[in-house]
Amino acid sequence: MTAHPSIPADGPTPPPGCPAHGMAAGGLRRLTDITNPVQAYEELRRQYGAVAPVLMPGDIPAWLVLGHRENLEVMSNPLRYSRDSRLWNQRMPEDYPLRPMLQWQPVCVFVDGEEHARLRAAVVDGLQFHRRGMRRYVTHYTRQLVDRVAAQGTADLIRDYAEPLPMLVVSRLLGMSPDKGPLLVEPTLDLMRNSPTAGASDVAVTAVLKELVAHKKSSPGDDLASRLISHESGLTDEEVVQHLRLVLVAAHQGTVNLIANTLRLILTDDRFRGSLAGCRMTMPDGLEQVMWDSPSISIVPGRWATTDTTLAGQPIKEGDLLLLGIQAANVDPEQRPDLSAPIHGNRAHLALSAGPHQCPGGDIGRAIADTGIDELMALLDDMRLSIPASEIPIKADILTSRPAELPIEFTPRSSSGPSRTHSALGAAQPLPHATSAVPNAALSPSIPPRKRPAGWRALLTR
Repeated sequence: MTAHPSIPADGPTPPPGCPAHGMAAGGLRRLTDITNPVQAYEELRRQYGAVAPVLMPGDIPAWLVLGHRENLEVMSNPLRYSRDSRLWNQRMPEDYPLRPMLQWQPVCVFVDGEEHARLRAAVVDGLQFHRRGMRRYVTHYTRQLVDRVAAQGTADLIRDYAEPLPMLVVSRLLGMSPDKGPLLVEPTLDLMRNSPTAGASDVAVTAVLKELVAHKKSSPGDDLASRLISHESGLTDEEVVQHLRLVLVAAHQGTVNLIANTLRLILTDDRFRGSLAGCRMTMPDGLEQVMWDSPSISIVPGRWATTDTTLAGQPIKEGDLLLLGIQAANVDPEQRPDLSAPIHGNRAHLALSAGPHQCPGGDIGRAIADTGIDELMALLDDMRLSIPASEIPIKADILTSRPAELPIEFTPRSSSGPSRTHSALGAAQPLPHATSAVPNAALSPSIPPRKRPAGWRALLTR
Protein backbone atom coordinates (compact mmCIF):
# COMPACT_ATOMS: atom_id res chain seq x y z
CA MET A 1 0.00 0.00 0.00
CA THR A 2 1.56 3.24 -1.04
CA ALA A 3 -0.46 5.35 1.38
CA HIS A 4 1.34 3.99 4.45
CA PRO A 5 4.33 1.78 3.57
CA SER A 6 5.94 -0.49 6.13
CA ILE A 7 8.87 1.41 7.60
CA PRO A 8 11.13 -0.12 10.27
CA ALA A 9 11.78 1.88 13.40
CA ASP A 10 15.13 3.63 13.66
CA GLY A 11 16.59 6.77 15.10
CA PRO A 12 16.71 7.88 18.75
CA THR A 13 14.26 6.53 21.31
CA PRO A 14 11.69 9.16 22.35
CA PRO A 15 11.49 10.05 26.06
CA PRO A 16 8.76 8.49 28.27
CA GLY A 17 5.37 10.05 27.70
CA CYS A 18 6.27 11.34 24.26
CA PRO A 19 3.50 10.88 21.66
CA ALA A 20 6.12 9.35 19.35
CA HIS A 21 6.07 6.16 21.41
CA GLY A 22 4.30 3.40 19.50
CA MET A 23 5.07 4.90 16.10
CA ALA A 24 7.29 3.78 13.27
CA ALA A 25 9.85 6.10 11.71
CA GLY A 26 7.25 7.14 9.15
CA GLY A 27 4.96 8.44 11.91
CA LEU A 28 2.47 5.57 11.79
CA ARG A 29 1.06 4.04 14.95
CA ARG A 30 2.15 0.52 15.78
CA LEU A 31 -0.78 -1.40 17.27
CA THR A 32 1.62 -3.65 19.18
CA ASP A 33 2.96 -0.67 21.14
CA ILE A 34 -0.39 0.71 22.26
CA THR A 35 -0.78 0.53 26.04
CA ASN A 36 -3.87 2.71 26.38
CA PRO A 37 -6.26 1.73 23.55
CA VAL A 38 -8.98 4.27 24.36
CA GLN A 39 -6.53 7.17 24.30
CA ALA A 40 -4.76 5.86 21.20
CA TYR A 41 -8.00 5.49 19.22
CA GLU A 42 -9.02 9.05 20.00
CA GLU A 43 -5.58 10.35 19.00
CA LEU A 44 -5.89 8.50 15.70
CA ARG A 45 -9.40 9.86 15.20
CA ARG A 46 -8.19 13.42 15.73
CA GLN A 47 -5.27 12.94 13.36
CA TYR A 48 -6.89 10.98 10.53
CA GLY A 49 -10.65 11.04 10.99
CA ALA A 50 -12.84 7.94 10.74
CA VAL A 51 -10.22 5.71 9.07
CA ALA A 52 -6.57 5.64 10.13
CA PRO A 53 -3.45 3.98 8.66
CA VAL A 54 -1.74 1.76 11.25
CA LEU A 55 0.91 -0.94 11.46
CA MET A 56 0.24 -4.49 12.59
CA PRO A 57 2.90 -6.88 13.99
CA GLY A 58 5.91 -6.98 11.72
CA ASP A 59 5.01 -3.48 10.52
CA ILE A 60 2.45 -4.89 8.09
CA PRO A 61 0.20 -1.97 7.05
CA ALA A 62 -3.57 -1.93 7.55
CA TRP A 63 -6.46 0.52 7.89
CA LEU A 64 -8.16 0.88 11.28
CA VAL A 65 -11.81 1.87 10.86
CA LEU A 66 -12.75 4.12 13.79
CA GLY A 67 -16.10 5.61 12.81
CA HIS A 68 -19.41 3.94 13.69
CA ARG A 69 -20.96 4.76 10.32
CA GLU A 70 -17.84 3.66 8.44
CA ASN A 71 -17.70 0.36 10.33
CA LEU A 72 -21.32 -0.30 9.42
CA GLU A 73 -20.53 0.47 5.79
CA VAL A 74 -17.67 -2.03 5.73
CA MET A 75 -19.62 -4.71 7.64
CA SER A 76 -22.67 -4.41 5.39
CA ASN A 77 -20.94 -4.37 2.00
CA PRO A 78 -19.24 -7.74 1.32
CA LEU A 79 -19.03 -7.02 -2.41
CA ARG A 80 -16.58 -4.19 -1.72
CA TYR A 81 -15.08 -5.39 1.59
CA SER A 82 -14.75 -9.16 1.55
CA ARG A 83 -14.00 -11.59 4.39
CA ASP A 84 -11.75 -13.64 2.11
CA SER A 85 -8.22 -13.20 3.47
CA ARG A 86 -6.77 -14.75 0.30
CA LEU A 87 -7.31 -11.32 -1.30
CA TRP A 88 -4.67 -9.75 0.97
CA ASN A 89 -1.96 -7.88 -0.90
CA GLN A 90 0.55 -8.53 1.89
CA ARG A 91 2.50 -11.70 2.61
CA MET A 92 1.97 -13.15 6.09
CA PRO A 93 5.01 -14.93 7.60
CA GLU A 94 4.53 -18.56 8.60
CA ASP A 95 5.21 -17.73 12.26
CA TYR A 96 3.00 -14.63 12.26
CA PRO A 97 1.39 -14.29 15.73
CA LEU A 98 -2.02 -13.39 14.28
CA ARG A 99 -2.02 -16.18 11.70
CA PRO A 100 -4.69 -18.17 13.61
CA MET A 101 -7.02 -15.19 13.22
CA LEU A 102 -6.12 -14.18 9.65
CA GLN A 103 -5.29 -17.40 7.80
CA TRP A 104 -8.10 -18.38 5.43
CA GLN A 105 -10.12 -21.36 6.66
CA PRO A 106 -13.19 -23.16 5.31
CA VAL A 107 -15.58 -21.39 7.69
CA CYS A 108 -18.44 -18.95 7.25
CA VAL A 109 -16.44 -15.95 8.50
CA PHE A 110 -13.95 -16.22 5.62
CA VAL A 111 -16.44 -16.49 2.75
CA ASP A 112 -19.29 -14.43 1.32
CA GLY A 113 -22.35 -14.94 -0.86
CA GLU A 114 -23.92 -18.37 -1.36
CA GLU A 115 -21.07 -20.26 0.32
CA HIS A 116 -21.41 -18.03 3.37
CA ALA A 117 -25.16 -18.65 3.47
CA ARG A 118 -24.63 -22.44 3.31
CA LEU A 119 -22.10 -22.57 6.11
CA ARG A 120 -23.77 -19.98 8.33
CA ALA A 121 -27.10 -21.81 8.13
CA ALA A 122 -25.50 -24.87 9.72
CA VAL A 123 -24.03 -22.81 12.57
CA VAL A 124 -27.22 -20.85 13.22
CA ASP A 125 -29.35 -24.01 13.26
CA GLY A 126 -26.83 -25.83 15.43
CA LEU A 127 -26.81 -23.09 18.07
CA GLN A 128 -30.54 -23.22 18.73
CA PHE A 129 -30.26 -24.52 22.28
CA HIS A 130 -32.90 -24.24 24.94
CA ARG A 131 -31.86 -21.15 26.90
CA ARG A 132 -33.26 -22.31 30.22
CA GLY A 133 -31.34 -25.55 29.95
CA MET A 134 -28.12 -23.67 29.27
CA ARG A 135 -28.75 -21.41 32.25
CA ARG A 136 -28.95 -24.48 34.44
CA TYR A 137 -25.53 -25.51 33.19
CA VAL A 138 -24.20 -22.05 34.06
CA THR A 139 -25.63 -22.39 37.56
CA HIS A 140 -24.03 -25.83 37.95
CA TYR A 141 -20.58 -24.60 37.01
CA THR A 142 -20.78 -21.30 38.89
CA ARG A 143 -21.46 -23.20 42.11
CA GLN A 144 -18.69 -25.66 41.35
CA LEU A 145 -16.17 -22.83 40.79
CA VAL A 146 -17.25 -20.99 43.95
CA ASP A 147 -16.90 -24.24 45.91
CA ARG A 148 -13.20 -24.32 45.01
CA VAL A 149 -12.49 -20.99 46.74
CA ALA A 150 -15.30 -20.78 49.32
CA ALA A 151 -13.18 -21.78 52.33
CA GLN A 152 -10.32 -19.44 51.41
CA GLY A 153 -12.19 -16.16 51.69
CA THR A 154 -10.19 -14.84 48.73
CA ALA A 155 -10.24 -15.33 44.97
CA ASP A 156 -9.24 -13.80 41.69
CA LEU A 157 -12.48 -13.39 39.74
CA ILE A 158 -10.58 -13.55 36.44
CA ARG A 159 -8.49 -16.69 36.99
CA ASP A 160 -10.96 -18.50 39.25
CA TYR A 161 -14.21 -17.53 37.54
CA ALA A 162 -14.40 -15.41 34.39
CA GLU A 163 -11.88 -17.49 32.41
CA PRO A 164 -13.06 -21.05 33.24
CA LEU A 165 -16.85 -20.56 33.36
CA PRO A 166 -17.56 -19.90 29.64
CA MET A 167 -15.31 -22.78 28.57
CA LEU A 168 -16.98 -25.23 30.97
CA VAL A 169 -20.36 -24.34 29.47
CA VAL A 170 -19.42 -23.93 25.80
CA SER A 171 -17.33 -27.11 25.66
CA ARG A 172 -20.36 -29.09 26.83
CA LEU A 173 -22.51 -27.29 24.27
CA LEU A 174 -20.13 -28.52 21.59
CA GLY A 175 -20.42 -32.09 22.88
CA MET A 176 -17.16 -32.53 24.81
CA SER A 177 -16.77 -34.61 27.93
CA PRO A 178 -16.43 -32.65 31.21
CA ASP A 179 -12.67 -33.26 31.48
CA LYS A 180 -11.86 -31.44 28.20
CA GLY A 181 -13.12 -27.95 29.03
CA PRO A 182 -10.57 -27.04 31.72
CA LEU A 183 -7.71 -28.10 29.44
CA LEU A 184 -8.80 -25.71 26.68
CA VAL A 185 -9.12 -22.50 28.71
CA GLU A 186 -5.56 -21.21 28.30
CA PRO A 187 -4.85 -22.31 24.69
CA THR A 188 -8.16 -20.84 23.51
CA LEU A 189 -7.37 -17.51 25.14
CA ASP A 190 -3.85 -17.64 23.70
CA LEU A 191 -5.23 -17.86 20.16
CA MET A 192 -6.34 -14.23 20.35
CA ARG A 193 -3.09 -12.85 21.72
CA ASN A 194 -0.16 -11.40 19.84
CA SER A 195 1.75 -14.36 21.23
CA PRO A 196 4.61 -16.53 19.89
CA THR A 197 2.71 -19.58 21.18
CA ALA A 198 -0.57 -18.76 19.41
CA GLY A 199 0.19 -21.16 16.56
CA ALA A 200 0.93 -24.07 18.91
CA SER A 201 -2.24 -23.30 20.87
CA ASP A 202 -4.22 -23.38 17.63
CA VAL A 203 -2.82 -26.81 16.78
CA ALA A 204 -3.67 -28.13 20.25
CA VAL A 205 -7.26 -26.88 20.18
CA THR A 206 -7.83 -28.17 16.65
CA ALA A 207 -6.53 -31.62 17.60
CA VAL A 208 -9.09 -31.90 20.39
CA LEU A 209 -11.86 -30.88 18.02
CA LYS A 210 -10.81 -33.42 15.39
CA GLU A 211 -11.06 -36.14 18.03
CA LEU A 212 -14.50 -34.84 18.99
CA VAL A 213 -15.78 -34.96 15.40
CA ALA A 214 -14.46 -38.49 14.89
CA HIS A 215 -16.23 -39.60 18.06
CA LYS A 216 -19.53 -37.88 17.25
CA LYS A 217 -19.69 -39.42 13.78
CA SER A 218 -20.05 -42.83 15.41
CA SER A 219 -21.78 -41.71 18.63
CA PRO A 220 -23.92 -38.63 17.88
CA GLY A 221 -25.69 -36.72 20.62
CA ASP A 222 -27.75 -33.60 21.15
CA ASP A 223 -24.88 -31.16 20.73
CA LEU A 224 -23.40 -28.71 18.24
CA ALA A 225 -20.83 -31.15 16.82
CA SER A 226 -23.51 -33.74 16.01
CA ARG A 227 -25.80 -31.14 14.47
CA LEU A 228 -23.09 -29.77 12.21
CA ILE A 229 -22.18 -33.29 11.09
CA SER A 230 -25.78 -34.14 10.18
CA HIS A 231 -26.89 -30.74 8.86
CA GLU A 232 -28.46 -30.56 5.42
CA SER A 233 -25.77 -28.08 4.33
CA GLY A 234 -23.48 -31.08 3.93
CA LEU A 235 -20.38 -29.85 5.76
CA THR A 236 -17.13 -31.74 5.25
CA ASP A 237 -15.26 -33.03 8.30
CA GLU A 238 -12.78 -30.15 7.98
CA GLU A 239 -15.61 -27.63 7.81
CA VAL A 240 -17.19 -29.14 10.92
CA VAL A 241 -13.90 -28.99 12.84
CA GLN A 242 -13.18 -25.40 11.83
CA HIS A 243 -16.69 -24.21 12.70
CA LEU A 244 -16.44 -25.84 16.11
CA ARG A 245 -13.12 -24.04 16.56
CA LEU A 246 -14.73 -20.78 15.50
CA VAL A 247 -17.59 -21.12 17.99
CA LEU A 248 -15.29 -22.28 20.79
CA VAL A 249 -12.82 -19.41 20.43
CA ALA A 250 -15.39 -16.67 19.82
CA ALA A 251 -17.83 -17.76 22.54
CA HIS A 252 -15.12 -18.33 25.13
CA GLN A 253 -13.00 -15.24 24.52
CA GLY A 254 -15.97 -12.93 24.06
CA THR A 255 -17.79 -14.14 27.16
CA VAL A 256 -14.68 -14.10 29.36
CA ASN A 257 -14.16 -10.44 28.52
CA LEU A 258 -17.83 -9.57 28.96
CA ILE A 259 -17.91 -11.15 32.43
CA ALA A 260 -14.58 -9.60 33.43
CA ASN A 261 -15.49 -6.08 32.34
CA THR A 262 -18.94 -6.28 33.95
CA LEU A 263 -17.59 -7.52 37.28
CA ARG A 264 -15.01 -4.74 37.27
CA LEU A 265 -17.78 -2.16 36.95
CA ILE A 266 -19.88 -3.78 39.67
CA LEU A 267 -16.93 -3.68 42.05
CA THR A 268 -15.60 -0.22 41.18
CA ASP A 269 -18.23 2.00 39.54
CA ASP A 270 -20.71 3.55 41.98
CA ARG A 271 -23.00 4.77 39.22
CA PHE A 272 -23.16 1.41 37.47
CA ARG A 273 -23.65 -0.44 40.77
CA GLY A 274 -26.26 2.08 41.90
CA SER A 275 -28.28 1.69 38.71
CA LEU A 276 -28.43 -2.07 39.27
CA ALA A 277 -29.28 -1.71 42.96
CA GLY A 278 -32.00 0.84 42.29
CA CYS A 279 -33.54 -1.28 39.52
CA ARG A 280 -32.99 1.54 37.07
CA MET A 281 -30.98 -0.96 35.05
CA THR A 282 -31.42 -4.72 34.78
CA MET A 283 -28.46 -7.05 34.47
CA PRO A 284 -29.18 -7.55 30.74
CA ASP A 285 -29.20 -3.73 30.40
CA GLY A 286 -25.90 -3.62 32.26
CA LEU A 287 -24.37 -6.12 29.86
CA GLU A 288 -25.44 -4.00 26.89
CA GLN A 289 -23.84 -0.96 28.54
CA VAL A 290 -20.58 -2.91 28.88
CA MET A 291 -20.77 -3.99 25.25
CA TRP A 292 -21.06 -0.33 24.30
CA ASP A 293 -18.19 0.94 26.45
CA SER A 294 -15.89 -2.10 26.74
CA PRO A 295 -16.70 -4.54 23.92
CA SER A 296 -15.20 -8.00 24.30
CA ILE A 297 -13.21 -7.63 21.09
CA SER A 298 -11.70 -4.16 20.58
CA ILE A 299 -10.54 -4.75 17.02
CA VAL A 300 -11.88 -7.38 14.63
CA PRO A 301 -9.67 -8.45 11.71
CA GLY A 302 -10.71 -8.06 9.13
CA ARG A 303 -12.06 -7.18 5.75
CA TRP A 304 -10.15 -7.04 2.47
CA ALA A 305 -10.92 -4.52 -0.25
CA THR A 306 -12.04 -6.18 -3.48
CA THR A 307 -11.24 -3.08 -5.55
CA ASP A 308 -9.68 0.36 -5.26
CA THR A 309 -12.07 2.56 -3.33
CA THR A 310 -12.31 5.47 -0.91
CA LEU A 311 -13.52 5.29 2.69
CA ALA A 312 -13.84 8.44 4.81
CA GLY A 313 -11.49 10.18 2.38
CA GLN A 314 -8.76 7.54 2.63
CA PRO A 315 -7.53 5.82 -0.56
CA ILE A 316 -8.13 2.09 -0.04
CA LYS A 317 -6.30 -0.12 -2.55
CA GLU A 318 -7.46 -3.52 -3.78
CA GLY A 319 -6.30 -6.18 -1.33
CA ASP A 320 -5.81 -3.76 1.58
CA LEU A 321 -6.70 -5.08 5.04
CA LEU A 322 -9.28 -3.17 7.05
CA LEU A 323 -9.50 -3.67 10.81
CA LEU A 324 -12.91 -3.09 12.37
CA GLY A 325 -12.35 -0.77 15.34
CA ILE A 326 -15.32 -1.87 17.45
CA GLN A 327 -14.32 -0.10 20.65
CA ALA A 328 -13.59 3.16 18.86
CA ALA A 329 -16.81 2.98 16.82
CA ASN A 330 -18.94 2.48 19.92
CA VAL A 331 -17.76 5.81 21.35
CA ASP A 332 -17.78 7.70 18.05
CA PRO A 333 -18.77 11.29 18.93
CA GLU A 334 -21.13 11.34 15.94
CA GLN A 335 -22.99 8.38 17.43
CA ARG A 336 -22.63 9.20 21.14
CA PRO A 337 -21.86 12.88 21.72
CA ASP A 338 -22.51 12.44 25.47
CA LEU A 339 -20.94 9.24 26.79
CA SER A 340 -22.52 9.78 30.21
CA ALA A 341 -26.07 9.55 28.81
CA PRO A 342 -27.77 6.20 29.63
CA ILE A 343 -28.40 3.91 26.70
CA HIS A 344 -30.49 1.22 28.37
CA GLY A 345 -32.08 -1.11 25.87
CA ASN A 346 -30.06 0.26 22.97
CA ARG A 347 -28.45 -2.59 21.02
CA ALA A 348 -27.02 -0.49 18.20
CA HIS A 349 -23.48 -1.13 19.45
CA LEU A 350 -21.13 -3.09 17.20
CA ALA A 351 -19.80 -5.49 19.84
CA LEU A 352 -21.35 -8.39 17.92
CA SER A 353 -20.60 -6.89 14.51
CA ALA A 354 -23.40 -6.21 12.00
CA GLY A 355 -24.46 -7.13 8.49
CA PRO A 356 -24.26 -10.65 7.04
CA HIS A 357 -21.38 -11.62 9.36
CA GLN A 358 -23.05 -10.53 12.60
CA CYS A 359 -22.25 -12.96 15.43
CA PRO A 360 -24.90 -15.71 15.48
CA GLY A 361 -24.14 -16.71 19.08
CA GLY A 362 -24.42 -13.38 20.88
CA ASP A 363 -27.36 -14.49 22.99
CA ILE A 364 -25.37 -17.47 24.28
CA GLY A 365 -22.67 -15.17 25.65
CA ARG A 366 -25.29 -12.88 27.14
CA ALA A 367 -27.04 -15.81 28.84
CA ILE A 368 -23.79 -17.15 30.34
CA ALA A 369 -22.75 -13.72 31.63
CA ASP A 370 -26.21 -12.75 32.91
CA THR A 371 -26.86 -15.98 34.80
CA GLY A 372 -23.27 -16.44 35.92
CA ILE A 373 -22.85 -12.97 37.42
CA ASP A 374 -26.28 -13.12 39.05
CA GLU A 375 -25.50 -16.48 40.67
CA LEU A 376 -21.99 -15.41 41.68
CA MET A 377 -23.32 -12.37 43.52
CA ALA A 378 -25.86 -14.54 45.30
CA LEU A 379 -23.21 -17.00 46.45
CA LEU A 380 -20.63 -14.36 47.43
CA ASP A 381 -22.95 -11.56 48.49
CA ASP A 382 -20.29 -9.78 50.56
CA MET A 383 -17.41 -9.92 48.10
CA ARG A 384 -15.29 -6.80 47.87
CA LEU A 385 -12.24 -5.75 45.89
CA SER A 386 -9.06 -6.38 47.87
CA ILE A 387 -6.97 -3.75 46.06
CA PRO A 388 -7.69 -0.12 45.17
CA ALA A 389 -9.66 0.20 41.95
CA SER A 390 -6.85 2.29 40.47
CA GLU A 391 -4.46 -0.65 40.87
CA ILE A 392 -6.47 -3.18 38.85
CA PRO A 393 -4.05 -4.36 36.14
CA ILE A 394 -5.39 -4.26 32.59
CA LYS A 395 -4.51 -6.88 30.01
CA ALA A 396 -4.54 -5.18 26.63
CA ASP A 397 -3.33 -6.49 23.30
CA ILE A 398 -4.11 -5.71 19.69
CA LEU A 399 -7.55 -7.30 19.72
CA THR A 400 -8.82 -7.21 23.30
CA SER A 401 -8.70 -5.32 26.59
CA ARG A 402 -9.92 -6.44 30.02
CA PRO A 403 -8.81 -6.66 33.67
CA ALA A 404 -5.90 -9.06 34.14
CA GLU A 405 -6.91 -9.67 37.75
CA LEU A 406 -9.87 -8.91 40.01
CA PRO A 407 -8.75 -9.97 43.50
CA ILE A 408 -11.60 -10.10 46.02
CA GLU A 409 -12.19 -10.90 49.67
CA PHE A 410 -15.33 -12.36 51.24
CA THR A 411 -16.43 -14.20 54.36
CA PRO A 412 -15.10 -17.77 54.18
CA ARG A 413 -17.84 -20.38 54.00
CA SER A 414 -18.23 -24.11 53.54
CA SER A 415 -18.66 -25.53 50.04
CA SER A 416 -21.87 -27.08 48.80
CA GLY A 417 -20.29 -30.53 49.02
CA PRO A 418 -18.64 -33.01 46.64
CA SER A 419 -21.84 -34.61 45.42
CA ARG A 420 -23.03 -31.38 43.90
CA THR A 421 -19.66 -30.71 42.33
CA HIS A 422 -19.58 -34.16 40.76
CA SER A 423 -23.11 -33.67 39.48
CA ALA A 424 -22.10 -30.40 37.87
CA LEU A 425 -19.18 -31.92 36.02
CA GLY A 426 -20.47 -35.30 35.00
CA ALA A 427 -24.01 -36.21 35.85
CA ALA A 428 -25.89 -33.34 34.25
CA GLN A 429 -27.86 -34.22 31.15
CA PRO A 430 -26.86 -32.73 27.75
CA LEU A 431 -28.08 -29.28 26.91
CA PRO A 432 -31.51 -29.68 25.30
CA HIS A 433 -32.23 -28.44 21.81
CA ALA A 434 -34.84 -25.72 21.51
CA THR A 435 -37.30 -28.29 20.17
CA SER A 436 -36.42 -30.98 22.71
CA ALA A 437 -39.17 -32.41 24.86
CA VAL A 438 -36.77 -33.18 27.74
CA PRO A 439 -38.19 -31.45 30.84
CA ASN A 440 -35.94 -28.77 32.33
CA ALA A 441 -36.12 -30.34 35.77
CA ALA A 442 -34.27 -33.38 34.43
CA LEU A 443 -31.16 -31.32 33.84
CA SER A 444 -30.20 -30.68 37.46
CA PRO A 445 -32.44 -32.48 39.94
CA SER A 446 -29.87 -31.93 42.71
CA ILE A 447 -30.12 -28.16 42.49
CA PRO A 448 -33.38 -26.69 43.80
CA PRO A 449 -34.60 -23.24 42.80
CA ARG A 450 -32.51 -20.67 44.66
CA LYS A 451 -33.98 -17.75 46.55
CA ARG A 452 -31.75 -14.73 46.53
CA PRO A 453 -30.46 -14.00 50.04
CA ALA A 454 -31.33 -10.71 51.65
CA GLY A 455 -27.68 -9.69 51.46
CA TRP A 456 -27.50 -10.07 47.69
CA ARG A 457 -28.32 -6.41 47.09
CA ALA A 458 -25.81 -5.37 49.77
CA LEU A 459 -23.04 -5.96 47.25
CA LEU A 460 -24.67 -3.43 44.95
CA THR A 461 -25.47 -0.79 47.58
CA ARG A 462 -22.10 -0.56 49.32
